[in-house]
Amino acid sequence: MSQPAEAPESTVAALVARAGAAQREFETWTQERVDEAVTAAAWAIVEPGRNRALAERAVRDTGMGNVVDKFAKNRRKTIGLLRDLRGAKSVGVINADPARGLTEIARPVGVVAAITPSTNPGATPANNILNALKGRNAIILAPSPKGQSTLTLLLEFVHAELDRVGAPRDLVQQLPAPTSREQTLALMRQADLVVATGSQNNVRAAYESGTPAVGVGAGNVAVIVDETADVSAAAGKIARSKTFDHATSCSSENSVIADATVYDALLAAFVREGGVLLDADEARRLEAAMFAGGKLAAAFVAQSAGAIAARAGLARPAARAARFLIVAETGVGADHPFSGEKLSPVLALYRAENFAAATALAERLLRHQGAGHSVGLHTSVPERALQMGLTLPVCRVIVNQAHCFATGGSFENALPFSLSMGCGTWGGNSISDNLNFRHFLNITRVVHPLPPERVHEPTDEEFFAEYRRKHGL
Repeated sequence: MSQPAEAPESTVAALVARAGAAQREFETWTQERVDEAVTAAAWAIVEPGRNRALAERAVRDTGMGNVVDKFAKNRRKTIGLLRDLRGAKSVGVINADPARGLTEIARPVGVVAAITPSTNPGATPANNILNALKGRNAIILAPSPKGQSTLTLLLEFVHAELDRVGAPRDLVQQLPAPTSREQTLALMRQADLVVATGSQNNVRAAYESGTPAVGVGAGNVAVIVDETADVSAAAGKIARSKTFDHATSCSSENSVIADATVYDALLAAFVREGGVLLDADEARRLEAAMFAGGKLAAAFVAQSAGAIAARAGLARPAARAARFLIVAETGVGADHPFSGEKLSPVLALYRAENFAAATALAERLLRHQGAGHSVGLHTSVPERALQMGLTLPVCRVIVNQAHCFATGGSFENALPFSLSMGCGTWGGNSISDNLNFRHFLNITRVVHPLPPERVHEPTDEEFFAEYRRKHGL
């Protein structure tokens, strides 16, 4: 017997009602109690035994990534976010400016719908949960089908810790299994705020739901290694980033653009790091298998380089033993699929005659896919990064760092820890920064009149005198 058409709406409505009731209670909590609830939810994933169980289940059920790196990612992203949230005000008055008569008050957004991907089925939900709780919100998560079981286990751990601090369990819920598109769309419509990470179809659906939404764009990171770079250091950072968790991160390098004068040295350094350059025939075989049907095949996403080589029928032992695979590329666009996001330890390598040519090529790659997300630069000339930031369609320029560890926040840079990077209008997003707890707040402003001595209404002469003199008006 088929399910009634109204069933997803009613199922979700019941979840939202419970979440709303829990949120109204949570809204009365003090900053101290809210911060304890955040700490409790963080411990649910950081505690080593639980973290190990989550990492193992994520790899088992999604078939993507590896347990060691999932474990590291769960911990690092959560500890980093706790660092960002420590001491941050999110309850009551968060800013007072008596001289201007302005007081700002943090208020919850209500019930958050969070759409999360299978590539990071533990770390991304945990990040959303902590940010939502910091703002005294409730959250209902809609996982990808492959990530459902990992989220179920995470919520078991979260609920146990919420019990410990006396917080309502209904503050953190998920759609019932099996998650359906109809339920997810209903959740988007009924929540107070939608946060969407993952497929661009989900992001577009979030924006079209009629509910205020924060979505993030696709990655396709290009990194320039210029003629002044420390080639060995750059190769080590790129290799470490590209192979972490089998490149599940949207911030992993997809293309490297090497200045012609360092191209050979960089390639040699990549080989020392475990990279293997495919010959023309191997590259064609990999392309035919990896992009069968004109799009990236799911069977190749977040797999080891050896598994990818075997699946593509590459017989050379070096390819099957590689840490990552390198494809020499010259073109950009649909006819050159290696120029797009690959979500795997497969790296496209380009040669550029000079820095200007490298920057132009990076822009072509971004315009093809990944506009707004980020770009990298390895250099000894810091001014070049500023030039890229002034001209390229990106929200982040990552300088001399391992890209996937730096873009989503790092202990070595000033970006907020996040697994969701806004791409601005270039990427069709409403935000251009890393998703953080401030996006989970409403701000109420209490405004008093300025004292008479501070009130000044400018005259026309102040603004237009010079303009009129210049143009003879």
